[in-house]
Amino acid sequence: VQLQASGGGLVQPGGSLRLSCAASGSSFSVIAMRWYRQAPGKQRELVAAIPRSGETTYADSVKGRFTISRDNSKNTVTLQMNSLKPEDTAVYYCYVLHVLGASWGQGTLVTVSS
Repeated sequence: VQLQASGGGLVQPGGSLRLSCAASGSSFSVIAMRWYRQAPGKQRELVAAIPRSGETTYADSVKGRFTISRDNSKNTVTLQMNSLKPEDTAVYYCYVLHVLGASWGQGTLVTVSS
């Protein structure tokens, strides 16, 4: 299973970005989709998760600002990020748990700076 992430970039504080990740490959069944991030000098952390049921969970630091969603028919997951802060600067990775195992996207850089 291959993951292709897109949507990162440079944005000013208070701005918005939308990250997308598409899963492709042989026939598989997705169990859960997540977004992680890793800031310079820090460990990778879970940002948001959405299982097949659609019930979402978020890191406390992004609650109320980020929204994760998925399209089961297209095996895509999206992270809408609003009211971005400099501390949101990180490489964002999509992650998909599926019946064949787990896959990571290549990472997309989000920089929040004025």
